Amino acid sequence: MFESLSDKLQNVFKRLSGKGGLTEQDVGEALREVRLALLEADVNFRVVRDFVARVKERSIGVDVLESLTPGQQVVKIVNEELVALLGGEGSGLVISPRAPTILMLVGLQGSGKTTHCGKLAAMLRKQGRRPLLVACDIYRPAAIRQLEVVGRGVQTPVFSVGDKIEPVAIARQALQHAQQNNHDVMIVDTAGRLQIDETLMAELQRLEQTLQPHDILLVLDAMTGQEAVNIATEFNAKLTIGGYILTKLDGDTRGGAALSIRAVTGKPIKFVGVGEKPDALEPFHPDRMASRILGMGDVLTLIEKAEALLDEKQAAELERKLLSNRFDLEDYLTQIQQMRKMGPLDQLLNAIPGFSQLRQNQKIEIDESQFTRVTAIIQSMTREERRDPALINGSRRRRIAAGSGTTVPEVNRLLNQFNQMRKALHGLAEMEKSGKPPRGFNIPFFR
Repeated sequence: MFESLSDKLQNVFKRLSGKGGLTEQDVGEALREVRLALLEADVNFRVVRDFVARVKERSIGVDVLESLTPGQQVVKIVNEELVALLGGEGSGLVISPRAPTILMLVGLQGSGKTTHCGKLAAMLRKQGRRPLLVACDIYRPAAIRQLEVVGRGVQTPVFSVGDKIEPVAIARQALQHAQQNNHDVMIVDTAGRLQIDETLMAELQRLEQTLQPHDILLVLDAMTGQEAVNIATEFNAKLTIGGYILTKLDGDTRGGAALSIRAVTGKPIKFVGVGEKPDALEPFHPDRMASRILGMGDVLTLIEKAEALLDEKQAAELERKLLSNRFDLEDYLTQIQQMRKMGPLDQLLNAIPGFSQLRQNQKIEIDESQFTRVTAIIQSMTREERRDPALINGSRRRRIAAGSGTTVPEVNRLLNQFNQMRKALHGLAEMEKSGKPPRGFNIPFFR
């Protein structure tokens, strides 16, 4: 996400930071490039104008230009202004102290409302809540069926009474059902249209008046850029929108919607969709997003993803194996599978501070398909071979290559990389004792 914008901004700031001193002219030239980069990223032109003006006003002060590291000071100012532009602080769901909390998802047809009802339910279930999905889209063919399929996928019940009665009547029955069955959150999937019209808005207004939802979330496709901002403006004029879910943010290399929408509408982005899986929904943190845009990584999100998948018993056993140097290919396969659950490899690595710049400078290409090849190779081994790779001689390597649809050199490369990784991980485990960092090792997903 934001790849195009991020690359351009990083190049601008690299040149700034490389200068020993800065003049007002240097800052002005850099900010012209920043302005152009933001406009090319489809950020609203008024938002760009105000943003650049604020950064310039703060950057040409004596304290900045005459500091020991003026380039870094300007980058710091840009980061702070980006955080402010994106909303300052994260904004979560409005949860009622009295159950059930009523959440209403609205948006145009095709924006991903039904899918994100399920993702939101999955997130709430992990928090220990008991959500209920409500099917109030009676117009789109198979909309109710789709919500039922989504509900089964995230182990959440769906309230539906077919498409023969009005959505407002369905909503009333659903509220009574939620109260009687101890559901503490009710997520209402509403109808959409291909474009905004009076019929759609009138129905959504009737639903809002009937249900009095605690939070109305507008689902927007991030890849539509300024069109998403225009849609948000129109929905805000008719409904009490509490915030936004931006979908497909992982595929948005520009970032115009994310960078414009708070400034234009005054309402926060609450969640971002970053994939198709049920757990591919993240709370939106302005400071972390600004850090990603500027190539500074996002370690906190990376840690949270890892912790969500952490099995404490497994982790303790892995630690014991690392300390005794008994980490084997079965453990390696488990770690690969857990990493894959965290999301695409390029997203994970770009969350590491400095990696995006390193990737750009050294032309590193991430080969996601290597996951599949490595998994196939390890799964083509016997249990004894996975537990003791030293058993794998020449004839066994040929058998493993044939069984995995790979080549003997690929099997050899994996075994060599595994041995390097095992040594490095053993060193990491002992680092606290010795105080010396381990030598680096090759990650087998770059080329």
